[in-house]
Amino acid sequence: MSDTTLVIRNGTVVDGTGGDPFEADVAIADGRIVAVGRGLPKGPEEIDARGQRGPAGLLRPTPHCAPHVPGGTRH
Repeated sequence: MSDTTLVIRNGTVVDGTGGDPFEADVAIADGRIVAVGRGLPKGPEEIDARGQRGPAGLLRPTPHCAPHVPGGTRH
């Protein structure tokens, strides 16, 4: 994870699988989520998200799945 630019710590992750929310760290590199888990290595920038919820992987839906998003298309 040497290319990680940001680690969000201690957030409550809602991953969209239908499972229960869970507390985890989220590592970001090049604007993309590259790891979700506990105890990830320190990043050059960190945010403490304790008590916050974040939908890991659901923040940027693909345009073909979201016609209501600018640039999205309906299939």
